[in-house]
Amino acid sequence: MPKFHALRTTLAATLAGMAAATVCAAPPATEGALAQLYAARPPQGSAYVRVLNPDAATATVAVAQGQAQAIGGNGAAATTYAVVKGSQPFTLRVDGKEAATLQVQPDTFTTLLLARTGGKLSVVPLDDGSGSPDALKAELRFYNAIRDCEGAQLALAPSGTSIFQAVRPHSAVHRAINPVSATVDAACGSARAPELALPALQPGDHYSLFLTGSAARPVLRGQVSRTDPYSK
Repeated sequence: MPKFHALRTTLAATLAGMAAATVCAAPPATEGALAQLYAARPPQGSAYVRVLNPDAATATVAVAQGQAQAIGGNGAAATTYAVVKGSQPFTLRVDGKEAATLQVQPDTFTTLLLARTGGKLSVVPLDDGSGSPDALKAELRFYNAIRDCEGAQLALAPSGTSIFQAVRPHSAVHRAINPVSATVDAACGSARAPELALPALQPGDHYSLFLTGSAARPVLRGQVSRTDPYSK
């Protein structure tokens, strides 16, 4: 349809003029800042942490004193971001058991990837950066959550215009984009995941794309990033 063709063309032109993904250094703000303009703000030095479960089996997780959330399976792949104190230890609980004690730097966003190898659970911290400093932009975050997928790729569909290339296993990249609608697909080598239509992103939105499944049968999942409400 002409409308969607124009949207894809706009996004392709925007991405073609961008440099490689970089970590932005602006101080963090709540995701979707315009929608939370009058919400209470966390104190200076806070950090933001969420959990990603790429498995087909659901896990119930809780960060610090945050509410337990069920992720994975047919539900959301990741939790909302919990607010924690930067440079101070906090506990991650998985299925009611303490899985790790960690700490992160102030003024950062971090995703904790739950990785299972031979039945053993490990926690891999992934740096999400600090968000785009341009309030008129949205941001895409792409996560290669497949342990043996070397060089994951994300591209516009059906044009094949590259968005991210050679993303290492258990790592993440991100970049700012104009807030438009589009369809994307991802690949692990020659194995391609089914296409995924992005929602109509708003300025200030952060949209996460998770490459899960296996290297032979990758699956691309997406969700808008949200931050837990903060109360004094």
